[in-house]
Amino acid sequence: MTKPLRLLLAEDSEADAELLLRHLRRHGYSVTSERVFTGPALSAALDRQTWDIVVSDYVMPDFSGLDALRIIQKKDPDLPCIITSGRVGEDTAVAAMRAGACDYIMKDNLRRLGPAIEREMQEAAGRREKRRARRSSNW
Repeated sequence: MTKPLRLLLAEDSEADAELLLRHLRRHGYSVTSERVFTGPALSAALDRQTWDIVVSDYVMPDFSGLDALRIIQKKDPDLPCIITSGRVGEDTAVAAMRAGACDYIMKDNLRRLGPAIEREMQEAAGRREKRRARRSSNW
């Protein structure tokens, strides 16, 4: 049985995007996705529909994973975002995590992506449930 996944993918490389999607399908996901690679396109996609998760490349020509995190946190602070990269070091990964990324995965180690998405979707659902419970207890 496949698991449905609404994925917003901030990735400038079409080949890398296809690689990520193939990997997720092999992990059992039925993926509905949209690929963006600019801040305005990311913002518009977030406004247009609800997503389960965002996976963002760290380095793109006119946009970065940190830019993506800022936009996501303004629009939906409970929406998990995983940063991927092919060529940055540990310091950059730490900076991304401090900026709000849920995880940081190197593109040459995509076997971690499926389990990371499962974990982050469960944690995001828990955060949303806690937020709903707090709102209802305030009435």
